[in-house]
Amino acid sequence: MSVVSKVAVVTGAGSGVGRAVALELLEAGWSVVLAGRREEALAETARLAGGGPPAPVVPTDVADPERVDALFAAARERFGRVDLLFNNAGGFGPRGVPLEDLAYEDWRSVVDTNLTGAFLCAQAAFRLMRDQDPRGGRIINNGSLSAHTPRPDSVAYTATKHAITGLTKSLSLDGRRYGIACGQIDIGNAATEMTERMSAGVPQASGEVVAEPVMDVADVARTVRHMASLPLEANVQFATVMATAMPYIGRG
Repeated sequence: MSVVSKVAVVTGAGSGVGRAVALELLEAGWSVVLAGRREEALAETARLAGGGPPAPVVPTDVADPERVDALFAAARERFGRVDLLFNNAGGFGPRGVPLEDLAYEDWRSVVDTNLTGAFLCAQAAFRLMRDQDPRGGRIINNGSLSAHTPRPDSVAYTATKHAITGLTKSLSLDGRRYGIACGQIDIGNAATEMTERMSAGVPQASGEVVAEPVMDVADVARTVRHMASLPLEANVQFATVMATAMPYIGRG
C-alpha cells in the first residue's frame, strides 16, 4: 500500500460538477477516487482524465451506509489516506410538482441522497481523517443557491440544501480538534446536464417562464480546486459561484 500526499474522494463523479471537479483535481496532480451510482459514467470520467495513473472507480449509492463504508475502505486501501472529500452527489427530484402534490416517496428519495448521503460520506471521511497520520483533511460540501433561496416547486431540494449548510457548520466546528476543515460551495447555473433546461426557460417567482444564463462548469471546478489547495490552517467557509446575470440578486 503506497501513501500518496494528496488524495480526494469525489462523489457524483460520473457527470456534471462532480466530473469537472474530478478532472480538475487530477490535472492538478491529485489522486482521485471516483464515486457514483453509474459505473459506466465513472469509467468515462476516468477515461477523460487521459495520462497518468488511472483513477479508481468505486460504484456507490451514497444513501447506503455499507456502500459508503466500502468506498472509504477502498480509498484507504488504495492510497493509505484521504485528504479531501468533495461531497457532491445529489439530485433535484421530480420537476414542476407542486408541494401539495409531492409524493412521500419522492421527498424521501431526495432527502436520502442529498442529505443522508452527504452525512454518511462526511462521517466516513471524518473518521478516516481523524485517525490517519498525519491527521486531518478537508470536506467541501456542494450546496446550491437553493441553500439560500428556493425556486418554485422545489421544496425537497431546497430543504435538503438548506440542511447542507447546517451540516457544513457542524462539521467545521466538530472537526477543529482533529484538524478537519469543512467548507461549502453554492453553485448557480453551471452548464451541466442538470441545467440544460435553463436555456429553454424555467419558472420564476412571478409565474413567468424565463430563459436563464449559465456559466462554464470549469469555473466551478477551479474554485473547488482553490478551496482544496489551501493549508488546513485556512478555510473558505462559504463560496458562491454563479452565472453573473442569472436572476438571483434582485427581487423575485
